[in-house]
Parts: sequence; C-alpha cells; structure tokens
Amino acid sequence: MPQQQALPLTYLEAGEANGGTPMLVLHGLFGSARNWQTLARRFGESRRVYALDLRNHGGAPWAEGMSYPEMAADVLRFLDDRGFARATIVGHSMGGKTAMALALAHPERVERLVVADIAPVAYTHTHAPFVAAMKAAKLEGATRRPEVEAQLVDAVPEAPLRSFLMQNLVLENGVFSWRINLDSIGANMAGLIGFPDFAGARYDGPALFIGGGASDYIRPEHHDAIHRHFPKAEIRMIDGVGHWLHAERPAEFAAMVEGFL
Repeated sequence: MPQQQALPLTYLEAGEANGGTPMLVLHGLFGSARNWQTLARRFGESRRVYALDLRNHGGAPWAEGMSYPEMAADVLRFLDDRGFARATIVGHSMGGKTAMALALAHPERVERLVVADIAPVAYTHTHAPFVAAMKAAKLEGATRRPEVEAQLVDAVPEAPLRSFLMQNLVLENGVFSWRINLDSIGANMAGLIGFPDFAGARYDGPALFIGGGASDYIRPEHHDAIHRHFPKAEIRMIDGVGHWLHAERPAEFAAMVEGFL
C-alpha cells in the first residue's frame, strides 16, 4: 500500500476490553457508525467493538482523496494509534471493500474478516444520482426535514433508502447541512464502485462473505474473484433481503457473524 495521509477517524465503542482481539465495524456509502450502534452493542457482549466513521462520513475528517487504499490506511492508523496488533474487521458495502483492501495489503493485521454484501469487483451500480439530488436540494430557508426530503423523491423514490440518506441531514443553529462530503464522494464515485488491482495478493485468514438473497452485489460469477483473493472464504446468503441485510434482518445477520467468530 503506498504511503497515504492517514486520517484520525471518529468512532463509537461498545463492550469491555477482555484481552481479546477487538472488532472494528466499517459502514457503507452514505452511512456512519451510528447505523451500527445496536449491532455493535450486541457484538460487544463478548468483545470490545469500535464502529468507525470512514473519511467524509459521520464525524470523520473530510478529504479530497477517497480511494480504498487511503481508507484502509485510515483504519490501519486507528489500529496503530491504539496499539492493536490485530483486529477482526466487519465491513458492509464500501466498508467491506475497505476491509478487503486492508486485509490484502496488511493480512497480518486482520485476525478475521467479515464482508457484508459486496465482492472484490467493479460494479456498474452508481450512486451518482443520489449525490446530485442531495447537492441540488435547497437547504437555505428550509425549516423542517420533510421540506428537504420532498426534494429527493424524484431521484430516490424508495422511502427506506430516502430515510437512510436523510440521516446525513443535520440542523445546527437553525441551518440545515449535509454532514457528508458530497463533493468528494461524487468526484470519487468511479473508484468507489470499482476495486483496486491487488494482482496476486491474498488474505489466507478466515473470511466470511454474507450476501443478501434479493441483492445482486454477490452473484455466483463473483465467487471466483472472492476465492482468488480470499481462498478460505465462506460465502453465505440470507434469503429475501436486499443490500442492507444487517438492517433488514439484524438478528439473523448477527447470529451468522457470531457463529463464524
């Protein structure tokens, strides 16, 4: 991994330090550590858990660069700053690709890897229309959240997805703003839906890939790419759920992760 300017990430923590390996949880695009608060508490019943805000999200610093090596370097800094030799990494979507990038670049730092509904491949799905709609929303003069949400309906007709995006709208001193760096996310979208070329790099540790049965982010044609980089990977599906499988079926998702750990 080339040297990057690693950023100090904000985080939520749960559980008690028991001398065991900590767990880091990495959210997806447009998400934050707060999305994982309930699951972090559950996982924290047996270990120390840190749910991180990745760069340009949540309370984390903003930056122009947003490549997966850069985001993995941020996570590595988090481990180094706290003296953690290794961690179990759980990542969803963009966070899953960040987790994979870290495991491939620094396999010795990842004890176990859990990747939720994403594969080490480039996708054609683009979230650029969501970014454009959020940037175009007129926030000045808005006094209520529904006034802003109404401006997203055409670009984001699905109410649950719209509600998820709206979690990034904050009100400070009577003024609404987005707490994510839409400019950087938009400028880096091609890289975010892609995946770096790690050539022959492999992570030979235990890995679990959990896909949503109603999602198309982990398809049979992706299995070769998964096993090429993660030869010990187990691939499991949760039937009837989409891309946000951990939010749709949190108990089933958590049980699957705990069984793997």
